[in-house]
Amino acid sequence: MVRLVLWDIDHTLIDTRGVGRELSAAAFQRATGQPMREQAKIDGITESVIFRETAKLHGLTTDRADFERFADALTEEHLKQAGELRERGHALPGAAAALDALAAHDFQQTVVSGNVRRVSEIKLQVFGLDRHIMWNLGAYGEESDIRAALVRLSLQRANASAADAVLIGDTPADVEGAHANGVRAIAVASGRSNEAALRDTGAESVLSDLRDTELLVKLVRDSDIA
Repeated sequence: MVRLVLWDIDHTLIDTRGVGRELSAAAFQRATGQPMREQAKIDGITESVIFRETAKLHGLTTDRADFERFADALTEEHLKQAGELRERGHALPGAAAALDALAAHDFQQTVVSGNVRRVSEIKLQVFGLDRHIMWNLGAYGEESDIRAALVRLSLQRANASAADAVLIGDTPADVEGAHANGVRAIAVASGRSNEAALRDTGAESVLSDLRDTELLVKLVRDSDIA
């Protein structure tokens, strides 16, 4: 029986409406000394990979120390600009109610995100979506380049089997990371991937958004509902 819900953050629970990119650009310049002219593809990719590939676009070769400097700067930028993030970004429709409904049914909830942990915490705190999240069970973008490895790490931290968990995310990479570990995936077409594209990944369930909390709870609880 499922007892653990693994949430993605960006475009699943929240939308930063461009603020996230601005904060990444500020952190990139602080870490490398160069302005960020362009950014590597970000959908479903971990922060460490985004930084490394973005640096390559600027002719830079980076190492772990460079990434850690970037991650620290990115956290500081999110803290400084939390008000701007709150003003311009928003929780996605149904996100708060979905978290509350799952908590009411005693599901453990955590985050498997390409964001680093501190940025994950700030993003959900800003929009009041953090109260049910068990952060120590999650896995984050500083811990692996590979999303499937993050899912596996979260299962280990929760002492959960694949059958105990379901992942909710908005990208094919979320679905692939879940399936690589035998975890069911509920895909939400609230990001750049539409419902058809998400169905093509083999997601067990695909939703247009999180508004129907009763259906979401049933999908999490019952593997036989498509």
